[in-house]
Amino acid sequence: TDLPRSPPAAAEPRHASPAAPRRLREKLRTAARMAGPPARTAPGSRQQVQGGESRAQPASASPPARETRAPFRFDYERFRRSLRHPVRGGRSGEDPETRARRMKIKEMMKFAWDNYKQYALGKNELRPLTKNGHIGNMFGGLRGATVIDALDTLYIMELEEEFQEAKQWVEKSFDLNVNGEASLFEVNIRYIGGLLATYYLTGEEVFKSKALELGEKLLPAFNTPTGIPRGSSLFSPCSGMSWSWGWASAGSSILAEFGTLHLEFLHLSELSGNPVFAEKASEPSLASVGNIRRVLSRVEKPQGLYPNFLSPVTGSWVQHHVSIGGLGDSFYEYLIKSWLMSDKKDSEAKKMYDDALEAIEKHLVKKSAGGLTYIAEWRGGILDHKMGHLACFSGGMIALGAQHSTGDRRQRHMELAAEITSTCHESYTRSDTKLGPEAFRFDAGSEATATRLSERYYILRPEVVESYMYLWRLTHQPKYRHWGWEVVQALEKHCRVEAGFSGIRDVYSTTPSHDNMQQSFFLAETLKYLYLLFCEDDVLSLEDWVFNTEAHPLPINHTDSKA
Repeated sequence: TDLPRSPPAAAEPRHASPAAPRRLREKLRTAARMAGPPARTAPGSRQQVQGGESRAQPASASPPARETRAPFRFDYERFRRSLRHPVRGGRSGEDPETRARRMKIKEMMKFAWDNYKQYALGKNELRPLTKNGHIGNMFGGLRGATVIDALDTLYIMELEEEFQEAKQWVEKSFDLNVNGEASLFEVNIRYIGGLLATYYLTGEEVFKSKALELGEKLLPAFNTPTGIPRGSSLFSPCSGMSWSWGWASAGSSILAEFGTLHLEFLHLSELSGNPVFAEKASEPSLASVGNIRRVLSRVEKPQGLYPNFLSPVTGSWVQHHVSIGGLGDSFYEYLIKSWLMSDKKDSEAKKMYDDALEAIEKHLVKKSAGGLTYIAEWRGGILDHKMGHLACFSGGMIALGAQHSTGDRRQRHMELAAEITSTCHESYTRSDTKLGPEAFRFDAGSEATATRLSERYYILRPEVVESYMYLWRLTHQPKYRHWGWEVVQALEKHCRVEAGFSGIRDVYSTTPSHDNMQQSFFLAETLKYLYLLFCEDDVLSLEDWVFNTEAHPLPINHTDSKA
């Protein structure tokens, strides 16, 4: 059942770009509106954490003894033996229609990759209308975001030739010695997540070494009084300095950003043998993701809810805006997935998730006059009756968590997950393009539709099909595959252009205007989740893998792989 470390060469014919942001820019705009006037924050400490190196010996008359301990080596073969299913599954007993639909999605991935390779290889994203590349300023000088995001999708889809093209670019052209301002959040979920996942899938050392090298460059972002990264966590990998986009959040840190590091950083420690990433060491100077939980456990939660902005200096909430969409979303996702990734040993994460979901059910879950269940936003006790497309991931998350509950709680949460996913499906079916808007509202007689011009766009987002994939795997109700195929048809009709796929500016127009951006997450997430929707359950089995918030699969710790 084990696959070779590198795929065969022969080919058989898938949170935020600057132009059309996925997660980060939405968060920054919202933060700027809510958190008050701009504030400049002083650079963080330039202290460098040297992981995995021997401590210097005290000076003495004789030369110090050389460290003789063997270097750490992760046992990849043992890890592969711990998996319960072949990575690419068995492909047994599927019907011809399901296979044909999966092959169509594979063709879409090849089309997206081929055009990126032809017109934008090495840039961060493809501009398909103008047939050129886009770099932007989100990744601190790093390049090739689409390459890294696409790697595991190419591998899972058995696009072997294309995977080798991407691997070759990583080996020869992926330069980590860059200088500039980068988002810790986006670099972590896209670059670290993509490299880690591809290493675990293939065993190719280049992906592990690049992930660990980049991970070391992220550590200075934690040099704050609380260990919570500042604001949108901008840092210069070369200088080791960290600071905040003051105009974005008035110096505060965003819940969904500092709360979306745990999965990747635990795996960096697992692969390197260096506990600094997971904060297994006790020195205060090594504050990392483990410290984030301690800060959150101490701070009072209003009504049991987690507001979106926290001061990295005081560890207190800056204001009381709560959202399961942008600014909050993946924090909750990483709680339940941290528990699952630990093979259900991380009881702290499970309790935090259960308590948070209970508060969300009590205060945010509402039902419209037309019978649609949705999760409202909370602003200091006043509800804003809207859901963002980003919040539509929650149906899948709640269903995933429900599988590990019992009795009435399990049934209630499965029903809630199905109702939320159905509401998000309605936001698609009520548009002229059958694609969903960036946000939809439940007020002024409107239900599951965008009522503001600024919320009518669709930028190839994955969250709705993500929930379809989870609900299909956990219920096998045919409607989820049917809904997913509707999305495939809509993407083909309205987003496919001559040289790739583009977002559209108005989902309610039958002649949509394209935004000229093929987001990297379209290849990492949207196409991957659609493909998995039409796969057997043993392809990237949920018994073996959790997906990070960029849909990069990270393994569940079935065994102590370091032994």
